[in-house]
Amino acid sequence: MATHDEIYNRVAAAVGEALNVDVEEIKPTSTLQGDLGAESIDFLDIVFRLEREFDIQIPQQELFPEAIFRDAPELIKDGRLTPEGVKVLRARVPLADFAHFENNPVITNISDLFTVQLVTNYIRDKLEVSQQNKECKQRLAATA
Repeated sequence: MATHDEIYNRVAAAVGEALNVDVEEIKPTSTLQGDLGAESIDFLDIVFRLEREFDIQIPQQELFPEAIFRDAPELIKDGRLTPEGVKVLRARVPLADFAHFENNPVITNISDLFTVQLVTNYIRDKLEVSQQNKECKQRLAATA
């Protein structure tokens, strides 16, 4: 299993390629949109590159969910997420660092949750699950 630093370096390289950003400019706390200039179409490219780099499948909307609150206007009041809205967002983006966002849950700040570190954490978790599945299949095959 790759180390956290190895995963981060590969994620940073994939993000840098997708966004045409020098890897040295990318930090774990870099936001994909605000700091690195990603646009909505770039998220597809990032997902494609990550899938290829790590040989994994990333279900649509899993890493970068879109329009979470489009059908739930009751979770937003005066441009801010309600406490229930923050709870829903936490459930949809569980690996994000909510420390700063919860202090000022303005809907326009949601994009700040999508950092290179979030993507790294997501990939790490995907790789761990993949490894666990592989080990489970091997154990089952050995007992058959």
